[in-house]
Amino acid sequence: MKNSGRCPKCGSGQIARIPDNGRYANGNNIYLKSAVILADRIPLIKYICCECGYAEEWVESRGDLAKIEDKFRNSES
Repeated sequence: MKNSGRCPKCGSGQIARIPDNGRYANGNNIYLKSAVILADRIPLIKYICCECGYAEEWVESRGDLAKIEDKFRNSES
């Protein structure tokens, strides 16, 4: 949905992007250290089909993807 602008379930183009507002630790983040330290969080941006309700979450920043790879790839932590 993020890239195509279309819902993969129903084909609708009515897609809403729900941004991270940065103010709340609502559980829709990836924490690199602790949920208490909000500076070390990576937001998951939501894309929702307004026709059928299908939803996806994306990490949009290449820098954040690199941080996730450094922290979690081939790691058990």
